[in-house]
Amino acid sequence: MPVKEGDPVAIVAVSISPVGEGVSVGDHVTEALRVLRSQSRVRFELGPMFTTLEGDLREIFDLILRMQEAVFAKGAMRVGTVIKVDERRDRTAHMEDKVRRVERALADSN
Repeated sequence: MPVKEGDPVAIVAVSISPVGEGVSVGDHVTEALRVLRSQSRVRFELGPMFTTLEGDLREIFDLILRMQEAVFAKGAMRVGTVIKVDERRDRTAHMEDKVRRVERALADSN
């Protein structure tokens, strides 16, 4: 179920990488993304270094664990995961709102 207006929303940047699997990690990252695409409760946006997730923080943490397990299942023996969390409880904020606000400020300063 998608987050409703007024619900607490977390925006989380996550990077999951196998360690010691060579220079290219695309196959492992692809497996983590398959986990994301198989669900509909947490919104996500793939970036070149991090994937941004948006939704209920508990669901996001569960999803990150499943993503990490997918990388192990692909054959990694060691996985490094970086997580950055921004959780608001005063209002609902979405990832595109944050970007839009900065772009608007830049446009207004020109």
